[in-house]
Amino acid sequence: MPLYQSTRRFFAACSTDLEESLARELVELGASDVQPTRRGVHFVADPEALVRVVLECSIASRVLAPLSSFDCHSPKYLHRRVQDLPWEEFLSCDRSILVSATLANSRLRHTQYAAQVVKDGICDRFRRLQGRRPNVDKRTPDHRIHLHAQGNKVTLSLDCADGAMHRRGYRVATGEAPIAETVAAAILHHAQWRGERPLIDPFCGSGTLLAEAAFRVSGAGVGALRSRFGLRWLPDVDRSAFDAALASHRERQPELEAGLLRGSDVDPRMIEAARQNLERVPGGEDIRLRRIDVRDHPGLEDGVIVCNPPYGLRMGSADQAAALMRDFGDFLKRRCKGSTAWVYLGERELAKSVGLRPARRIPMRSGGLDGRLLRYDLY
Repeated sequence: MPLYQSTRRFFAACSTDLEESLARELVELGASDVQPTRRGVHFVADPEALVRVVLECSIASRVLAPLSSFDCHSPKYLHRRVQDLPWEEFLSCDRSILVSATLANSRLRHTQYAAQVVKDGICDRFRRLQGRRPNVDKRTPDHRIHLHAQGNKVTLSLDCADGAMHRRGYRVATGEAPIAETVAAAILHHAQWRGERPLIDPFCGSGTLLAEAAFRVSGAGVGALRSRFGLRWLPDVDRSAFDAALASHRERQPELEAGLLRGSDVDPRMIEAARQNLERVPGGEDIRLRRIDVRDHPGLEDGVIVCNPPYGLRMGSADQAAALMRDFGDFLKRRCKGSTAWVYLGERELAKSVGLRPARRIPMRSGGLDGRLLRYDLY
């Protein structure tokens, strides 16, 4: 029996610093016994809750169903153990596969070689039992198998989604250094915003924060735009029920309240990019976009401001970035009374230039940057 079937335990991977936010989201989606660990959360879910997690979880980067876990000291032993697993219960020679691997302090030294050993073990089992083997597809496989080795402990899992879950399917146009979708979702979870108050992003760029906000308030699952799901092939998942749930999410085309979500940017190219992306998001056509400099923005009282101001590659120099942050701080103080601002800074030193004391400082790494999410209560 596969490990997940005997324990009902799964693993949701995420970026560093997002573990607690992910744990809370999993509980909201019906998971139980959530146990955050480094770069992920172990959790328990029945088949119905697992479907909700795969279709609606916005912070996880992967959701994995563990098949087997064992001590492993060599590639030869790994190959033998892989051959012993009943892969024919999950896979088929008529469907393609792709194996990935992550290693940490393991005797398996190379990720590509470890993945190849797993692939060879799967294919050798099919050849022995059926006389043929599944094909490998490096771009759009039907099944993704993942190996994780921590020390001498190896876990083999089936990917319940389709690889990296931050790839929602709506981002068709981008600018420089866009914020990751999962980080944007985590910011909104910290803000606990559910559409109670208007929300603006005065540095909207290609619209990621606005898109994630639309998903959050509309109830449309962030996974609805995907075309492949490993979950669908788990033997204890009702495929017809899963397909019905997926169709229900895809059919949701809510109308957002007028003016509830608004975005602006000084760069007309970014406004066009945001417009293209938001057209693919349920309710995205109701999001107002405007080309305007934050220095000229009328502001928002008694609302919520979320943003990822430009820095680094998106600014010409450190002095320009600091000057923009000073002007942004003035914007918050003078034109956003009664609002709450959640500001993500990939370069945390820029917080000194805002000129406001944050009520909270939350570590949040993104794209290799040791950033901070700052909350400002504007009286």
